[in-house]
Amino acid sequence: MALSHEELVARAAKVRLFIFDVDGVLTDGSLTYGAEGEQVKTFNVHDGLGIKLLQEAGIKTAIISARRTPIVLARAKDLGIEYVHQGGHDKLTPFKAMLEQIGITEEQVAFIGDDVVDLPILSRAGFAVSVPNGRPEVHARAHYITEAAGGRGAVREACEFVLRATGNYERVMAQFLA
Repeated sequence: MALSHEELVARAAKVRLFIFDVDGVLTDGSLTYGAEGEQVKTFNVHDGLGIKLLQEAGIKTAIISARRTPIVLARAKDLGIEYVHQGGHDKLTPFKAMLEQIGITEEQVAFIGDDVVDLPILSRAGFAVSVPNGRPEVHARAHYITEAAGGRGAVREACEFVLRATGNYERVMAQFLA
């Protein structure tokens, strides 16, 4: 879905909640298992700071993931992500519950996903984002596709886009540029 830069900024400027998929977005999509069968995931530190900066700007953050793992809960806790739903391919039900709980509309949500299980939310989010390694069906419905790959800075790129669009980028970055 080709939108002008101005149209993308207008959509991103309305964001009050940013929801993240995990596998393929917050990670590169690889699943690594240890000798005892334990699962290991690698997260990007730059993405984490992007999420923290959104929170400093007053934008709520959430995770909705089809897979269930304690690793995601640990990462969410580390980043202060308030809303986390894991398990099951039905991502729409927790999405609607979050909107109701927070009291916002679909238009005020950014969502970043990469696979077909993300389509129900991507099709409704006011600012739908995907990653270059996302599926073609997802790309067709995304408003914005990051240059960076999932697990390699895509989340940070999308966070900074929203921060700029909402007029918060300079304020949240000032602490580092002083």
